[in-house]
Amino acid sequence: MSTLHYWNYPTEIFCGAGALDLLAQRCALAGMRRPLLVTDPGMLELPPLRAVRAHLDAQGVDYALFHGLSGNPSLDEARAGARVFADGQHDSLIALGGGSALDAAKGIALLSRDPHGLERFEWAQMLEHFPTLADYPALGLPALIAIPTTAGTGSELGREAVLTDTVQGVKKVIGHRELLARCVILDPALTTGLPAKLTAATGMDALTHHLEALFSPLHHPMSAGIAVEGVRQVKLHLENAVRDGNDLVAREGMLVASASAAVAFQKGLGGAHALAHPLGARHHLHHGLLNAVLLPYVLLANRSAIESDAARLARYLELDDASFDGLLAWVLELRGRVGIPDTLAELGLTGEDAALIGELALADISSSETNALPLTAADYSRIYRNAVAGKLI
Repeated sequence: MSTLHYWNYPTEIFCGAGALDLLAQRCALAGMRRPLLVTDPGMLELPPLRAVRAHLDAQGVDYALFHGLSGNPSLDEARAGARVFADGQHDSLIALGGGSALDAAKGIALLSRDPHGLERFEWAQMLEHFPTLADYPALGLPALIAIPTTAGTGSELGREAVLTDTVQGVKKVIGHRELLARCVILDPALTTGLPAKLTAATGMDALTHHLEALFSPLHHPMSAGIAVEGVRQVKLHLENAVRDGNDLVAREGMLVASASAAVAFQKGLGGAHALAHPLGARHHLHHGLLNAVLLPYVLLANRSAIESDAARLARYLELDDASFDGLLAWVLELRGRVGIPDTLAELGLTGEDAALIGELALADISSSETNALPLTAADYSRIYRNAVAGKLI
C-alpha cells in the first residue's frame, strides 16, 4: 500500500515521503510554464532547496529563484518580488520554506495582478468590503504551489499572508480567495534538517493556532473539530520530532498538524497572536517562538471563558487531570520539554513598551476580535508584562 496520501481540503494536498516527486507533474497540470521559485536566504545552502531545484532541472521546468526575504517578510520585499516576477515574465509561483516564503509568494501573486492589492485586501478592508468569498473580485491570480519546510504557520492552506509594514512597525494580514494554493506538497523528508529549536518553536505555533481557534467564540463546528484533533497530533508528534529530526512519522504528523491549523483557524485566532504580531514586527523576533512563550499567559487571561472547552479537550487528550488546570499543566510541561523559554525576558524583552504593545494588540482585529474574551489594551499590556516577568496568575 502506498504511504502517499491524497486529500482535497479544499486544495489538493499530497502528503508523505516522496511527495516532492510530483512537483513537476502538478506544475504541468496547472499550466505553469515559467514559475518563480520563492524561498528565503537561509534555504540557499540547505538540502530542501537543492532537492527542489534538482527535481525541476531534471524535469526541464523553466524557473528562476527569488530569495530577497527576511524572517518577517515585509510589504517592500513582496513588492521587490513582484518586480522580479514581472521582469522575468513569470506566470506562476512555487513557494518553498516556512511562513516567510509562503506569505511573500502570496504577496507577490496579489501584486502581479493588482499593484494596490496589499492595501485593497488588508484585513480591515476585507471585513468591510468582502464578507464572503463570493464577494471578492476575480483577479486571475497566478497559480501557486506551496511546499512547507517547517510545521508551524499553516500558510500553505490559507488564503491570507502576514506581511510587515516596516514604516509603521506593524504586521498586516492580507487576503484574497484566489491566494489559496493550487497544490500543497507535504513531504516530511524536506523538514528533517530543521534544527530542534525551530522544530519546537514552529510546532508550538501550530499548537497555538489550534488552541486559539478552538477557544474563539465564533461558531464554526467543523473548524472546532479539526482544532481538537490538531492538538492531539501535536501531542503525539512534537516531542518526537524535536528529539529525533529524522523521525519521518513525527515529521509528517507535525506537517499535518500545521496544515490542519490553517483550516481550524477559519474560526479565529486570539490574544497570543494579537500580541505576537506587534512584538515580532517591532523586535524582529520569531513569530512561532513568541506564540509559544505567550500561550499559557493568554490561556490564563481567558480562563473564565474557556474552562468547559478546555476540560473537554483535556478529556479527548486523555490527560490525567481533565480540567483547565490539567490542560494548562500539559502545555507548560510540553513547552519545557521541547526547550521553549518560560518568559519573554529570556528573549530580551523588558516590557517597557507595554502600553504601546497593548494598543497595537487591540488594534490587530484579525486576532483580537476573536479572542475568547473581549480584552482591553490595558489587559494586553498586563499579559505582556506578566509574560516578561513569568507571572502565571
